[in-house]
Amino acid sequence: LMAQHASQLIRGLRYGMAATGAKEGIIALKAKYQPAITALEPLLPENVRIHILPDVYPAGDEVITIWQATGRRVPPAALPISIGVVVNNVQTLLNLAAALETETPVTHRTLTINGAVRNPMTVTVPLGVTLRDVLTLAGGATIPDPAFINGGPMMGRAMSNLASPVVKGCSGITVLGGAAALRGRESSCIKCAKCVSACPMGLEPYLMAKLSRRKLWERLEAEWVTNCIECGCCQFTCPADIPLLDFIRMGKQEVGALIRARAAAHATKK
Repeated sequence: LMAQHASQLIRGLRYGMAATGAKEGIIALKAKYQPAITALEPLLPENVRIHILPDVYPAGDEVITIWQATGRRVPPAALPISIGVVVNNVQTLLNLAAALETETPVTHRTLTINGAVRNPMTVTVPLGVTLRDVLTLAGGATIPDPAFINGGPMMGRAMSNLASPVVKGCSGITVLGGAAALRGRESSCIKCAKCVSACPMGLEPYLMAKLSRRKLWERLEAEWVTNCIECGCCQFTCPADIPLLDFIRMGKQEVGALIRARAAAHATKK
């Protein structure tokens, strides 16, 4: 999208800056995306710059991107706006430009079909078409009994119904087969702390997963579960095949509900 719609992206960014009163715009991307950098550089206004991110995962996370591009740190359980930053993805800024310039609503989504498919590709499709239709565009799966992931292999979620529609939050479809499609058999935690070392947010995934299993929501909140970016590094590195991310996601939802209920009760008292 950056390479093919560079001018529209710059315009969308400037509209966003005007709406928020931002004095500087930053486009953060990895050095390997050279076609995008080449397309963007000649179009940069004085108050917009490109920041090159390291080619590591998960460099594109919101909190990590802010720290690397600005040197500012988002406090625990806070939003970027609390430190004077607003983050938008490329698709959002393109949609913003289309909305303001031609009054075009969001009717399409660009997504990637990758993995064990005949023709891996990135396509733009209307919202509402089925995931099966999108897979057909890529020639379908090339393996028997494939597994389908809504999103990427680390943060995506397994899909059981290909008749589901493409919605605004769908970024891609990953098709896996063989050992990659199977979840390992869970065993006991061996206290290796690999999940702790892998966590880019400095959290303790093994502890948060355990607290979530036991439904100790207030204790889980105290362990800063809301800071988890759901990158999946903990689960990927766990030699015991414990579904750490699954339990942490469940815990985040419960803690989020707890926080909202607490805020509502406080507002009612006022």
